[in-house]
Amino acid sequence: MDSPAEAPPAHAQTTPAQPTLVRGLTLLDSVLLLVSGVIGSSIFLTAKDIAGPLPQPMLFLLVWVIGGVVSLFGCAAFAELGSMFPESGGQYVYLRQAYGDLVAFLYGWMLFSVANGGTIAALSVAAAAYTGQVFPIVSQQHVILSLAGITITRAHLFGLLLIAVLTCVNVMGLRWGALLQNISTWTKFAAMAAFVILGFAIGKGDWSHFHARGVGLTMGLHPTQLISAMGIALIAVFWAYDGWVYITWVAGEVKEPRRNVPRAMVLGVIVVGVIYMSMNMTYLYALPLGEIARHETIAHAAAAALFSPAAAVWLSLLIALSCFSAAATCTLSGARVCLAMAQDGVFFKRMAVIHPKWRTPAFGLIGQGIWAALLTLSGRYDQLYTYVIFGMVLSYTLTVIGMFLLRWKRPDIPRPYRCAGYPWLPGIYVLIGITWTLNTIITRPTQAFWGATIVLIGVPGYLYWKRSNRKPAGL
Repeated sequence: MDSPAEAPPAHAQTTPAQPTLVRGLTLLDSVLLLVSGVIGSSIFLTAKDIAGPLPQPMLFLLVWVIGGVVSLFGCAAFAELGSMFPESGGQYVYLRQAYGDLVAFLYGWMLFSVANGGTIAALSVAAAAYTGQVFPIVSQQHVILSLAGITITRAHLFGLLLIAVLTCVNVMGLRWGALLQNISTWTKFAAMAAFVILGFAIGKGDWSHFHARGVGLTMGLHPTQLISAMGIALIAVFWAYDGWVYITWVAGEVKEPRRNVPRAMVLGVIVVGVIYMSMNMTYLYALPLGEIARHETIAHAAAAALFSPAAAVWLSLLIALSCFSAAATCTLSGARVCLAMAQDGVFFKRMAVIHPKWRTPAFGLIGQGIWAALLTLSGRYDQLYTYVIFGMVLSYTLTVIGMFLLRWKRPDIPRPYRCAGYPWLPGIYVLIGITWTLNTIITRPTQAFWGATIVLIGVPGYLYWKRSNRKPAGL
């Protein structure tokens, strides 16, 4: 329960009379939060993008292993930083410590303006859309309003309702928010486990799909071509693994954070990897790789092949639940970055206030919910998010580089957990991140340009808040 006796987070610079956040998240809560945040809709959709460039079953599965291992390289570096700075805001705090206020602010601005709001909007509408495939009353086919190029459907209205529910539950207390997230996550686990177990037990699949006929492991490609094909497939895989950073944002509410945040990151990514491998092996058992490459919604196609078309329709509820669960995680964790920014004096002052009764960043949650709702109504959240993808990857890379910098700048800070495989494993992650970012700038210059523009739009706001924060107290 949310008890005043819990130790306040290190980040909160408050007087005894001021309310503080509550360290109420256990290690299990933290692992579930990370797994729920990572597993949204991507595992049900991305197989086509991977099977296309890699028409060899073993490579199709191997690329998921590689994606999980590379993510663990990044997690190891973040885990060291999490043990050093167990505060709300997570990655924002790490960037501030390594590079200063401006870089940290631009990261937080990118999260609030597009990444978090866009994610919550996209997942809520996706949950509504998939629910509509079973219950037509919330279908995207029912248009409520179409004006100036913006179309509002019943699915959008249902998505707004989900955003409102998630916001209200999280405002009312950390325990309520964690309970909602945990219930939805365990339910999602049960449904995915049933799909995998029943698929192999009674499904009409074929083990021969795991063996390519007449194609070697290299697919007859030159090594450089094979590397290029793997690189293209890894884009979708890394996208599917994205979200493990969420646990760092709520570090200020994790019990024994110097121990549990690193553990949750490593355990969570391993759990995600196991689930992803299980789901993709089920897809491969259901359909040959050539068929997988033809289906945008692979989960539906696999369910229809294994069981029946009726089962494929009901699988929509699993996808809807998965999207809802991921949206719940993003809602809970995202507002903590706003809190950290506001407490540093570089965001709306009201968002620095912790509710005296519920002990949550209530105004940050409400502001985040309102912005997500506006993005939902605009219908532009998906497009905006594609613009900042390269910025998100760049921020991860900069954070891992920041770990190297802080080893040199701040050797005095206690590090209960030290990065495994240092300096080689984080170094490999940095090289991959830099290569990926440069490739995005070269191959998708328009998206990179607009992504940088969105981030830099925050600079005037930063200058305003910094100037306002210099005013004498009481003014």
